[in-house]
Amino acid sequence: MRVINDINTLKDILFQLKVEKKTIGLIPTMGALHSGHLSLIHESNKECSITVCSIYVNPTQFNNPSDLKKYPKTIDSDLVLLEKASCDIVFCPEDKAMYANGHHITFDFGKLDKVMEGQYRTGHFSGMATIVSKLFNIVQPDISYFGQKDLQQFTIINELAKNLLFGTEVRCVPIVREENGLALSSRNMRVSAVGKDEALILHRSLEIAKKNLKNGESIDFIKDKINRSFADSMVTLEYFEIVNSNTLEPISSYTDGEPVAVCIAGFIEEVRLIDNVLI
Repeated sequence: MRVINDINTLKDILFQLKVEKKTIGLIPTMGALHSGHLSLIHESNKECSITVCSIYVNPTQFNNPSDLKKYPKTIDSDLVLLEKASCDIVFCPEDKAMYANGHHITFDFGKLDKVMEGQYRTGHFSGMATIVSKLFNIVQPDISYFGQKDLQQFTIINELAKNLLFGTEVRCVPIVREENGLALSSRNMRVSAVGKDEALILHRSLEIAKKNLKNGESIDFIKDKINRSFADSMVTLEYFEIVNSNTLEPISSYTDGEPVAVCIAGFIEEVRLIDNVLI
């Protein structure tokens, strides 16, 4: 496994690999890796000749400076995990390389980045799209892998790749969960054992909503039921939405077979967690 910090060095290595007809898989991350990230590495290893994982905590996608400051940085253990997972190249750039000319570009994805996460994290998706665009330009991957937990992020990146003609296929990999159902997240590191137990209400809410939808309950009934269930919880509910999984627009009723996502976000011990299920 090669660890590379310099953009031009990475480009030179990848250029030669492409001359040799190697296919490139890219997994963009912000580090603090867990089994969910490693599932993306495994998918890339199955489909691509070379797997590149980037580790870069991108400052422009944090609308809360405190959140950026507290984001866990575990580069040494991350590299151990990546080597065990048979990652080929790890790209760890610095801010001065990724934003050498400052940050002046913004993205607008219409309705896609105005709902759910976009409603509560102003500028997040523009910053995320900026760094993903830079990584796509540097690596020029054949396939890039993203986790379903960040479903809105995946949907927006898929739109980005298609509209800007990157020539990269964007792949969504299912959520990896702990045995109790809690979605794996780098932010879980900041939550106590008691907090994690309390946070299970997020996944339980998704499963209840899924069952209720299948049983023909109305959207309004389900949303009211879930909102009331948080009254005595340590988790502060930020949003609970039932949307078309392709457009992310809220649905008013459910028809069996249509693409639907149930999405949720909440705070536990000042840590923001998100989750979703696809129907």
